[in-house]
Order: sequence, then C-alpha cells, then structure tokens
Amino acid sequence: MKIYYAPLEGITGYIFRNAYNEIYGHIGKYFSPFISPAEKCPVTPRERKDVDPANNHGINLVPQILTCSSDRFIEAAKELHAMGYTEVNLNLGCPSGTVCAKGKGAGFLQDTSALQAFLDDIYSYAVSGDMKISVKTRLGYSDPDEFYALLDIFNAFPVSELIIHPRIRSDFYKGEPRKEYFAYALEHSKCPLVYNGNIFSVKDYDELSDRFAGGLDPVMLGRGLIIDPSLADKLNGLTTETDFIKLRRLHDTLYHEYQKIMSPDINVLFKMRELWSYWQNLFDGKDREIKRLLKAKKYADYEDIVYHLLLTGTD
Repeated sequence: MKIYYAPLEGITGYIFRNAYNEIYGHIGKYFSPFISPAEKCPVTPRERKDVDPANNHGINLVPQILTCSSDRFIEAAKELHAMGYTEVNLNLGCPSGTVCAKGKGAGFLQDTSALQAFLDDIYSYAVSGDMKISVKTRLGYSDPDEFYALLDIFNAFPVSELIIHPRIRSDFYKGEPRKEYFAYALEHSKCPLVYNGNIFSVKDYDELSDRFAGGLDPVMLGRGLIIDPSLADKLNGLTTETDFIKLRRLHDTLYHEYQKIMSPDINVLFKMRELWSYWQNLFDGKDREIKRLLKAKKYADYEDIVYHLLLTGTD
C-alpha cells in the first residue's frame, strides 16, 4: 500500500526525512512543512534549503504551499518547478489561529467564492506550466456540511489528489474524525482521494478499511508515524524484531545531525524533547525517566537518561 508522510512543522524537515527514509522507508511521498510565500520572496532561503533536491536525495518530496494569494502561489510553484519539482500541494487544512486569521489554511474554506477564483488561477497555471497540484483540506471551517459545496468546487478542477482530513477547523486534532464525510467523498469525488486522520495502529487502519469498501490506499499518516516510527512497516506487513533497534538508530542519527547545525546544548535538546513527547508512548512504566529526560539541559544529563531507556527497551 502507498503511505504518505504528512508534514509536521518543526519536526519533519529534511534532516528528519533523510534519517527516517534511510532507516525505515516504505513511504510513497513525503510532504514538506508548508512554504508561506511573501510578496517579494516566494521561497525563503530556509524553505529553499529544506526542499533543495540535494538535501532530499532518494526522497519523493512534494512541497506544500500555504497562501490565499494565487499570484504568490504561482510564483512559489514556478520557483519549485525550476528546482525540478513537478507536483506541489495546497494547504487548506492548517487550523492555527494566526494562519486562519489571515484567510489561509482552513481559514480559506470560509470564502468559497474567493477559493474558487484562486483555484481557477492556479489550475490554469498548472495546465500551462506542467505542474500537478494536489490539495489537503478539512471538511470546512465551522460546519462539516460545508464539505458538500467544497467538494463540488474541487470536482471542477484537475486536482491531482484530494487529501481529506475529516475534521473542521474548530476540531483541531481532537475527537473522532467525521468519517461519514469521507464516505460521501468516495461516492462523489472526481478526484483521486487520500484519507488522513487518526491512524495510529494497524487496528485503526483495519477498522477504517472495513468501513470503506475496497480499503484505503493511499493513506496519509502524520502523528501516527512520529509516535510509532515503525507503523509504515507494520501496515505493509514488514514488522521484524529489529523495530526497537531502528528507533535507536533514528534517535542517534537525529541527535548527532542536529548537533552539527545547532547550539548551544539546550537548542538541540528542545528538538529532541519534542520527539520524546511522542516517543514516550512507546515506553510503558518509564514515566520517571521520561520526566527527567524532558527537563535535561545538558547533553551529559540527557545522554545518561536516554541511553538507559534505549538499552532497556520498551518492556
């Protein structure tokens, strides 16, 4: 099955993608944390470094763009095309208050007239510029029934893939996804569909597959792959006894690569703490060690705790 890696800002940059791809793999597409084009700077130097093909060797990367300006979207897409990309993704799902207040991300879903005009422009460019554009969307801003009109809009354009996170903006990432709306999309969408939302285990996937006739393929995973990096292996039936060894390799690779580009100690440890806020779910009965780890301020203190955890495993 095809598995797509959802972008998580601050986590799934090129260092993480390279480490994950080398150690785990089995990802059909990685999506970059969003690029937010400005009027005079379609792609910042930091964003350019993250999506530079030289920093993503052997990775099928789809850059994601967040904007409500078709002109800015097109300028960013042109720069990305010049870098060798033939597909970009439009972010209509980010629920952040600061993003939505600017009419971007899920905030753009409130103004269907402006959204339709925006899509007219960017898909006219896509056809003439040899660029595929996929869309990642929520069901709506404040009411899931907004999705019916939104799907009609998406159906009018050559959307290469419609990735649906079946929540509204105010849900953020809480509660159960509204799966009945994805079922509606399966019946009425003219676009290829991708499901995204709350797949944290093989059981979660199997229950979804049972609900939707024919199964789900591809699917996009985000938090599930951070919490359990071996989840893609498991979904592909490739689970081995080396899963925990792979986690140690992933940790060590990220830890040392972040040390090369960041200082002082605490900045690297902030990055690692964010990962451990997810990974701690794999370490039952280790609450005291995890708590100490998340407070560590020096490499030596951190390493004493972490390597004890990684040596003793998840038992």
